[in-house]
Amino acid sequence: MNAPMANVEGRTAFVTGGASGIGLGIARALVNAGANVVIADIREDSLAAASSLGAPDRVMTLQLDVTDRDGFVRAADAAEARFGNTHILVGNAGIGILGPILQTSYQDWDWGLNINLNGVINGLVTFLKRIDAHGEGGQIVSTASMAAVVPIPNASIYIAAKAAVLALSETIRGELAPRNIGVSAFCPGPVESNLGRTTAQLRAAAGGPAPSAPPPPPRAGSFNILQMDADECGRRVLEGIRRNDLYIFTHREFREGTATRMEAMVASYPTSPEDEARKGANSFLTGNPIFEEAIAAMRGR
Repeated sequence: MNAPMANVEGRTAFVTGGASGIGLGIARALVNAGANVVIADIREDSLAAASSLGAPDRVMTLQLDVTDRDGFVRAADAAEARFGNTHILVGNAGIGILGPILQTSYQDWDWGLNINLNGVINGLVTFLKRIDAHGEGGQIVSTASMAAVVPIPNASIYIAAKAAVLALSETIRGELAPRNIGVSAFCPGPVESNLGRTTAQLRAAAGGPAPSAPPPPPRAGSFNILQMDADECGRRVLEGIRRNDLYIFTHREFREGTATRMEAMVASYPTSPEDEARKGANSFLTGNPIFEEAIAAMRGR
């Protein structure tokens, strides 16, 4: 599969949740590569971080709540008024809602899914037709999580949303490829960010306390040891955009856990012989070429 954004210089990227942490790391990598970048974030005060990118002529900041669909349209219009066509959409805004499943409420589920899943969907609905219409190619990067691949307890709302983002990215990859629009599922492991503080602030603003935090990891500090610098993470995303990677991972340490999950799934299938007639009649259900293409691309590097 080709890489529509192999060269990002002069292209325009719209990054949600872009004023701090992972989003700012991605924005910095794109600016350093010569792209125009629109940083959209719900926290107006954090948009001041954009000044650290050092390219005022190629950076625009907007306050945006990704659950506000009309606001998304206005933001897209403003981005086009400043830089022209948008080519890269990074749906990165999210919250780290955690807590035991027995303590979750309807409100928790609605709030968490609305930001972590619907926020991505709102970006797609707002921008995809615009990117398709200008015909210059594009790249969609949606932030899922390593936890969407290797789930952990006490994070049901978060992982349900992130797993949906992962599956959504896989689903539209094949649809958009003929239209010269690449799709990448970004699955970061732990990265230095303000996610915890931002989540608490937004939860309070939404009218409710944050759900209880999960129990600490078995070894004190083990999570922090895995944390990656946000700028390093941003550079990894830039590589994935340039290559049109189906999956953008950050941490080698999760590879074996991923393989074990896949092995458990494969081992759970019936061992009876295949029904060739049934398989032939439903071939579009039994496999997807995007996976073979991804493997071939990796082997070709």
